[in-house]
Amino acid sequence: MFSPCSRLLQLGVCNAELYANLGLSCFYAQQYDMALNCFNKALALASDENAADIWYNIGHVALGIGDSKLAYYAFKLTLACNSDHAEAYNNLGVLEWRRGHGEQALACFRSSAQLAPHLYEPHYNMATASEKIGNLHDSYHYAKKSAEVFPDHLDTAELLKQLKQHFAAL
Repeated sequence: MFSPCSRLLQLGVCNAELYANLGLSCFYAQQYDMALNCFNKALALASDENAADIWYNIGHVALGIGDSKLAYYAFKLTLACNSDHAEAYNNLGVLEWRRGHGEQALACFRSSAQLAPHLYEPHYNMATASEKIGNLHDSYHYAKKSAEVFPDHLDTAELLKQLKQHFAAL
């Protein structure tokens, strides 16, 4: 039985999106060498409109195989291709935080939240980072925004509970 992507290749379809999807499929099937080959082909066929999404997917694959340096550069290249890519700002913020660059991480989270206020992740990440650096007022503010966007997010609810307990103890 053929996968839809391989069937499209047999029919002569050849574009960046198809190879990017094949790369993701290979990655999730743990065929890492094939995944990288597919992403190389996707980048070779990429246009200005889809290059950012391909680099973003490469960043996710890099995170999946534990290569945070490649992920960092892939998310940077995503933003070079599309400076309005909110998800890339958020993921880059997480990597900056892991590197110990708190201010750069917060700047990335802020950019992500401004570009896509419908995403809960940048709000939650700002709340968590603010809490860890001791800025509890900002942490509460961002956690409330995260809860507004995604009321069922358990980690946000837990953070809000901890912050309320802390404020009550003051």
